[in-house]
Amino acid sequence: MNFFFNARGAFARQVAEDRAVPEAAMSPPRRPSSSHGDRASCETLQKNNSSNSGVILDISSLKMAEVDTEVPPLPPRYRFRDLLLGDQTFQNDDRVQVEFYVNENTFKERLKLFFIKNQRSSLRIRLFNLSLKLLTCALYVLRVYLDDPDQVINGVWDLIFWVNRRDPVWAIQVTVALISFLETMLITYLSYKGNIWEQIFQVSFILEMINTVPFIITIFWHSLRNIFVPVFLNCWLAKCALENMINDLHRAIQRTHSAMFNQVLILICTLLCLVFTGACGIQHLERAGKNLSLFNSLYFCIVTFSTVGYGDVTPQIWPSQLLVVILICVALVVLPLQFEELAYLWMERQKSGGNYSRHRAQTEKHVVLCVSSLKIDLLMDFLNEFYAHPRLQDYYVVILCPTEMDIQVRRILQIPLWSQRVIYLQGSALKDQDLMRAKMDDAEGCFILSSRNEVDRTAADHQTILRAWAVKDFAPNCPLYVQILKPENKFHVKFADHVVCEEEFKYAMLALNCVCPATSTLVTLLVHTSRGQEGQMSPQPWQRTYGRCSGNEVYHIRLCDSKFFGEYDGKSFTYASFHAHKKYGVCLIGVKREDNKSILLNPGPRHIMAAADTCYYINITKEENSAFIFKQEEKHNKVLPAAGLYDAPSRLPVHSIIASMGTVAIDLQNPDSPEDGDKLALPTENGAGSRRPSIAPVLEIADSSAILPCDLLSDQSEDETTQSDEEGSVGSDFVKGYPPNSPYIGSSPTLCHLLPQKAPFCCLRLDKGCMHSSFEDAKAYGFKNKLIIVSAETAGNGLYNFIVPLRAYYRSRKELNPIVLLLDNPPDNHFLEAICCFPMVYFMAGTIDNLDNLLQCGIIYADNLVVVDKESTMSAEEDYMADAKTIVNVQTMFRLFPSLSIITELTHPSNMRFMQFRAKDCYSLALSKLEKIERDKGSNLAFMFRLPFAAGRVFSISMLDTLLYQSFVKDYMIPIARLLLGLDTTPGSGYLCAMKVTEEDLWIRTYGRLFQKLCSSSAEIPIGIYRTESHMFSTSESQVSINMEEGEEQREGRGGSWKEKAAHRNSTASDQSEHPLLRKKSMQWARRLSRRGAKPASRAERISQQRLNLYRRSERQELSELVKNRMKHLGLPTVGYDEMNDHQNTLSYVLINPPPDTVLELNDIVYIIRSDPLAHVPDDPPIARPRGTRRQQDFGTETRDETHL
Repeated sequence: MNFFFNARGAFARQVAEDRAVPEAAMSPPRRPSSSHGDRASCETLQKNNSSNSGVILDISSLKMAEVDTEVPPLPPRYRFRDLLLGDQTFQNDDRVQVEFYVNENTFKERLKLFFIKNQRSSLRIRLFNLSLKLLTCALYVLRVYLDDPDQVINGVWDLIFWVNRRDPVWAIQVTVALISFLETMLITYLSYKGNIWEQIFQVSFILEMINTVPFIITIFWHSLRNIFVPVFLNCWLAKCALENMINDLHRAIQRTHSAMFNQVLILICTLLCLVFTGACGIQHLERAGKNLSLFNSLYFCIVTFSTVGYGDVTPQIWPSQLLVVILICVALVVLPLQFEELAYLWMERQKSGGNYSRHRAQTEKHVVLCVSSLKIDLLMDFLNEFYAHPRLQDYYVVILCPTEMDIQVRRILQIPLWSQRVIYLQGSALKDQDLMRAKMDDAEGCFILSSRNEVDRTAADHQTILRAWAVKDFAPNCPLYVQILKPENKFHVKFADHVVCEEEFKYAMLALNCVCPATSTLVTLLVHTSRGQEGQMSPQPWQRTYGRCSGNEVYHIRLCDSKFFGEYDGKSFTYASFHAHKKYGVCLIGVKREDNKSILLNPGPRHIMAAADTCYYINITKEENSAFIFKQEEKHNKVLPAAGLYDAPSRLPVHSIIASMGTVAIDLQNPDSPEDGDKLALPTENGAGSRRPSIAPVLEIADSSAILPCDLLSDQSEDETTQSDEEGSVGSDFVKGYPPNSPYIGSSPTLCHLLPQKAPFCCLRLDKGCMHSSFEDAKAYGFKNKLIIVSAETAGNGLYNFIVPLRAYYRSRKELNPIVLLLDNPPDNHFLEAICCFPMVYFMAGTIDNLDNLLQCGIIYADNLVVVDKESTMSAEEDYMADAKTIVNVQTMFRLFPSLSIITELTHPSNMRFMQFRAKDCYSLALSKLEKIERDKGSNLAFMFRLPFAAGRVFSISMLDTLLYQSFVKDYMIPIARLLLGLDTTPGSGYLCAMKVTEEDLWIRTYGRLFQKLCSSSAEIPIGIYRTESHMFSTSESQVSINMEEGEEQREGRGGSWKEKAAHRNSTASDQSEHPLLRKKSMQWARRLSRRGAKPASRAERISQQRLNLYRRSERQELSELVKNRMKHLGLPTVGYDEMNDHQNTLSYVLINPPPDTVLELNDIVYIIRSDPLAHVPDDPPIARPRGTRRQQDFGTETRDETHL
C-alpha cells in the first residue's frame, strides 16, 4: 500500500512539473509580437497535429497567436469591461492540458486504419485479395488439367475424396492458403465488435476456412496432401472482394458509377460463379462416373441454366445429380432477385434518364434544353428547327426536365432519327447534381424555356429566373438562351446572352398587323428555317409562289468576303442594296459597322459601305451555299431594246431579265423613244398620251438634293397644313417626345406622339362620361379614322408595346387610329399612368362574347379587332382545347361582322384550321390535305397554307420560339426582329412600314422596277409583297352555280370603268386558271347549268333555288336584325352597320423578297424598310415641297393627291 501511495505522489509531482512549463510558455505576452514561448508552443502544436498520437489544444496560445490577422476583435461590451476591471482571466484560470486523438493510439486501431478505414490502402488490400482468389481458381483448373483419375484405384468414393496433386501445385496452393488464412484471421480480429459467433458464422469466413485449413493441415500431415479441397468455391470470395473493391474505389476517387452499372456487374458475377461452381463440381463428382472433362461439364451447365437441355451430356452418379438439383434451386432463388433489382433500376433509369457521360461531353458537342414540362409540340419545334442547320447535325440535345417523360415524347425519342441524338434526363436545373449529370459546364449552350400554359404566368417567369440563375452560377461560361413571358421580369435575366420576351414580341407584332397587314406571317416565315420547297407540287400558282418565297431567311456576311456585296465597297448602302437585288436577287436590309455593335436597318444612302462592314440580307440560302453561273449571252442581252424586253418576258430566262433591267432604267430617261412611251405611259381619263416621269438611276454616292427631306419633328408639316379646321383642332395638340412613364424596367425608349398634358384617368374610360367629357360610346367621339380594338383579359405591361408602335413619331398624325382596349378586368392605376400620355387611347370593361360590349366600344367603326389569348384559358384538361372559347367567339364575330378584320392569337398553331371554318368548303379540305402532305415531307411550315395564317389573320406565339432557337446559329436574329417590330429604336436604323399599289402605280409593272424607283427616289428598301386575290369558296355545287349566276348579273349591271374591268379580269383569271383542279368539276357543272339557262327551268329546280336563296337571305337578315336591335336598345345609330360588305371571297398571302420580274397587281401592299427620318433632318430650314410629293407612310389611309413612284 505504501508503494502505491509513493508511486501516486511521484506521478502527481511529475504532473505538476509538466504543468509548470506550459503555464510559463502560455502566459499572456505584454506586447503584440510573439515570444519564444509562443513559437515553441506553436511548433509543439504543429508537431502534435502532424502525428497520429493526438492533437494538443492550447486555448490561450490559439487566442493570442497572430492576433492582428486571424482572430477577430472582441465585441465592444467585452473590451469595455476589460478596460474597467482589467484582464484577470489568466490570473485565476487553472488550465489543464487536454490531448485529442483523431484515432485511438493503439496498434489495433492503426491496423484497422490501414486495412479497413483508409480508402486507398483498403483498396490495395482488396485488390490483392481478389488476385489471390483468382489465382486459387486458376490453380484448381491447372490441377484438374494435370489430374489422372486412374492412379486412384481404391474405389468409387476414393475418386471423390482423393485427387492426384503434384508437389509444385501443392506448394503454391499451400502458400496461397496460408496467406489467405492469415489475412482472414486479421480482418476478423479487426472487425470484432463483441460477438465472436457473428464473425464465425459468416459465409465468407466459413468458405475461407474450408479452402485454407485443409492445406495448412497437409503441411504437418503429409499423407493428406492429395485430399480433395473445393478450391473452386473461392470464386464466390472473389465476387465479394470485387464488390468491396468497387465500393472502396468509389470512396477513394470521390465519384460513383450508376447503380445500374453495379447491379449489372453483380448479376454477371453471380452467373459466372454459378456456372463455374457447377462445372467444377460436376467434373469432380463425375470422376467416379463418366469422367467428364472440365469443358464438357461447362457445356452441360450452360445448356442446363439456359433451359435448353439437349441431353447429350448428363450426370451419371447420384452425388453429381444432387449437385445439379442444388444448383438449380440456388439459381431459382438468387437469379430472380438479381433480375428484379436490375429491372427496377432500369425502370428508374428510364424515368430519370441516366447521365450524359463526361467522355462524350469532352469529345462531342451538346446543348441543354431546360423546361418545366415537355410537350410534344414544343419538342418537335425545337428539334426540327435546331437540326435544320447543317453544322448542327453532330450536336446532341440533352433535355433536363423535372417531370416524368410523357408517353408521346417517349415514342418520339424512340425513333432512330432522334434516339441517337436526344437524351432525356429527369431532374431540376436548381440541383447541381442534375446539372452535373447534364454536363452543363461543357455544354455549347443552354435553352431555358418558360411554361406558357401555366395560369399564373408570373410564377412561371419566377421559375425561369431561378433556373437561369442556377445555370449561371454552376456554369458561368455557358451561353444562355432564355425565354421570358412577362416584360417586367426581363431585367432579372439581362445577363443572359439572348432573351426573348414573349409578350413584348406578341403585342408589337399584333400592333404592326393593324397597319402593315400580315406582319406576323412575314416575321414567322423569316424566323423559320425552310428551303422554299413547300407547295411546289401544288396545282395552285399562288401556293407555288408563296411556298417558294417562304424559304427566304436573313443571313449575314462580311463585305470583304462577299461575292454579292464585295464590289460595292465605297458605294452607298442604297446603291448596294438595289444592284445586289438586280444582279443576284438578294435583298440587303441592314449593316453593322466593325466599331459599332448596333445593327442598322436601311441606314440610308448617306451610309458608305466599308470592307469591314457586316451585311445582313434576305435570300433563299446563304451566299456560302450559292453557286455563281455567268453566261456569255447576258452581255448580249444588255443591249436589247426595252420594247423587246417586255413583249414576251416569259420567253427569256430570269437572269437575263434581271441583267437587262439596268439598261431599261437608263433608256427610259430618253423622251424621244416612242417605244418606251408606249410601254410605260398610262392612259389618262381624257385619252391624252401624256407621259409619266421615268425611273431615275440609283446613285453610287448620295446626293443631298436628290433625297426628299424629312421634317417629321417640325410643327409646320404637311399633315397639319392639309387638314381641315376640325382635324387640325384635334391633331394640332399632339407633341413628339418620349413617354414619361414606362410600365416596366428595360423598355426601350421610343419617340412617340404624345399629349401636351396627361389625360385624367376618368377621360380614358370610353363608355362612361366624366366631368371633362360627356361621351359614352365610340360614335359620340366622332373619330375620323377607323378604330383598333384590342380584346385582352387583363391590362398587362405587354399592352404598352401594342400602343408604342402605333404612336411612333414616324407615323403621320392624321393617320393615327384610335385604340380601344376591351378588357375583362379593369386596369390598375399603374397601367393607366403609363398610357394616359398617348393620344386617342381608351379602355372599356367588357368581353368579346358580349354583343353589347362590342357595340359600345365601336366595333362597327373599327377596321381591326385584335383578340389576345387569355391566360385563364391557356390550361385545359385537354391541351388543344385551350383555344376553344376564343375560336368560337371569333367565329361568331366573323359571322356578325364579316367586313371586320379580326386578328386572333391562339395557344396552339394546329388550331388555326378552325378559324373562319366552313363545314362544306371543298377548298379548305384540299388545303388540309396539302398540309398533311407537307408535314409528311418533314416541312417545318406545314401550316403555312392555311388561309387565315397566310392572310395574317391568326397568330400563335409558339411560332416565335424558333426565333430563340435560331439565335444559337444567328445571334443577330433577335436584334433584327426587335428593330423590325419597333421594340428597339437605334439611331440611324430604319423601321418597317407598308405602301399600297394603286391603279396609278401599275405603270411600274414589276417588283424589280419598283425596287429601283424606291431606292432612287426615297432610299427605301422593299422586302416583300402582301397580295390579295379574288377567290370563290365553294361549299357545294348548288352554291357554286348560284354564285356564278349572281356574279354574271353583277358583271352585266356594272359600269365600264377601267378599274372595275381590271378587277373583273383578275377575278375571272383567278377563278378559271389559278384553281383548275380543285374546282374543275364544279366549274363544269356550272357551265352546264348556264347552257340550260336558255331552256325554261323545271318547277322543282326553281323551288329548290328559291329555298336556298331564302335560306341564305334569312340567315343574313337574322344576324343583321339581331345586331341592329341591340344597337337600338343601347341607343346607338344603325347607319354604320353594313353586313353585306365582306371580304370572305378573297385570299391573301405574303411574298418575301419575290423575284425582280414579279408583276405588280392592283391593291398589292409592299413591305418597305424606311430609313430613319431623324438621321436625315437637315440643319437648314426645310424646302417647300410641291403638293402631292409626299407618299403614304403606312397602310391605313386611302386619300392622297398623287403618288410619285
